[in-house]
Amino acid sequence: MITETLAAPVVSRELVVKRTIKAPREKVYKAWTDPEMMNRWFAPAPITTPVAELDVRPGGSMRVVMRGPDGAEYPCSGVYLEVVDNERLVYTDAYTNAWEPSESPFMTVILTFEDAGGGTDYTARVRHWTVADLKKHEQMGFHEGWDKCADQLKALCES
Repeated sequence: MITETLAAPVVSRELVVKRTIKAPREKVYKAWTDPEMMNRWFAPAPITTPVAELDVRPGGSMRVVMRGPDGAEYPCSGVYLEVVDNERLVYTDAYTNAWEPSESPFMTVILTFEDAGGGTDYTARVRHWTVADLKKHEQMGFHEGWDKCADQLKALCES
């Protein structure tokens, strides 16, 4: 039986962050696919990203660890579902390693990189399994955190 929250339209379970970045989309895409670049922008400062292990291919896994100023660590893992070089990345936390199911799947992330007058229109769509998951993510600070990360991504790519 499908519950009301699962039957909710995708748009009501989606959070979106957009930026126009004055850099070629290849560079913006690389910031998402190169561990050394990802370490420099992925977590909202003063949180750092000391670990970024990325196997960027459909079915490849990603493992990122963010570390707070107090030393607390926040691991994130997932599997890439779709990879179109310099155009699109899709990953989900429904799996942790290869096709090993996650204990508590939460979201699927769709990243797009489009040409925009010499720069890149970058969009991150975060689709949640349920409306309750979306609300939980908002309460965790989605807007503040993802906006700050997008600004850090923009600054890195424009430098």
